[in-house]
Amino acid sequence: MIALEINGKTYQVDVGPEVPLLWVIREHLKLTGTKFGCGIGACGSCTVHIDGKAARSCQTPAASAAGKKITTIEGLAESHPVVQAWIKEQVPQCGYCQSGQIMQAVALLAEDPDPSDGVIVNAMDGNLCRCGTYPRVKLAVKAAAKEGKGS
Repeated sequence: MIALEINGKTYQVDVGPEVPLLWVIREHLKLTGTKFGCGIGACGSCTVHIDGKAARSCQTPAASAAGKKITTIEGLAESHPVVQAWIKEQVPQCGYCQSGQIMQAVALLAEDPDPSDGVIVNAMDGNLCRCGTYPRVKLAVKAAAKEGKGS
């Protein structure tokens, strides 16, 4: 059994230590906002926070997350400034990448509350969007930063 703290709640899961955190979140806990994209940590769809840092849950063994605070998209309030900026800037198209994009943006703004365009592009570069809404992503990050409430 592995104890995981996800979105402020502790779960006991009966999985092998090497099972990716993504599958524990999605399949065992039924928190399906975190998406499977590539399985190799290259697309960012599975991004969650582990102790406040963005992490690719498809590449994170469940056992390595034990004892740490994990936040998924379900752990962000709808009123969160980044979520609101996403809505205001009409970022989503198909929406598949949005949970990973939002989680990456929240982590970025927690580290740098007033990022330059270049910093935003670099930080968000590992989150792929098949619809190509990158300009809107950048606008949303800037809007959340302008509010001074990125984290």
